[in-house]
Amino acid sequence: MEVAVDPIPVELIDGCLTGDRRCQQRIYETFYGKMLAVCLRYTKNTDQAKDILQDGFIKVFRSMDRFNREGSFEGWVRRIMVNTAIDHFRRSKNSYLLLGEDQSIEDHGDPDVEEPFDDPTEEEEMDLRPADVINAMQKLTPAYRTVFNLYVFEEMTHKEIADELGISVGTSKSNLAKAKGNLRKILKQEHRLP
Repeated sequence: MEVAVDPIPVELIDGCLTGDRRCQQRIYETFYGKMLAVCLRYTKNTDQAKDILQDGFIKVFRSMDRFNREGSFEGWVRRIMVNTAIDHFRRSKNSYLLLGEDQSIEDHGDPDVEEPFDDPTEEEEMDLRPADVINAMQKLTPAYRTVFNLYVFEEMTHKEIADELGISVGTSKSNLAKAKGNLRKILKQEHRLP
């Protein structure tokens, strides 16, 4: 059995702990692309994603002493980026309606709605690139996009999502179902899928 090795040398982490800018730059360059992809899933455009990414890296470097070196450094950085994206959503969630967003996190619906994407044959018909899916995700409302990401990519339960975002479990389920339905509609429209 092969054990995954963290690609970040211990010297770089130690250097960051002492404030060495070159070590910080190397870590930034190593994770920039992967973490930008994470941030893009939580935002509607690249500018917002880059703002969250910058805030996330500041948090990474300020809290390096909290990395216990028992788990993956990349996983630890990723968790900080996700938390930064969630913080961004929390700060902004009340202003989305003012900015023209048509749904808020409090959009209640039937939490037992059938969730799309359950039919594997339908999924196989969609021959899409990851960039197509990310682009479609960015068109979801912030509420739908956030719940979708936390459930699908971060593998959080509806209870965990509800606790994280300060919403009910029913609202989390409803937003996920609507996010999946809207994502399917967007992909079908943009790629002329059946």
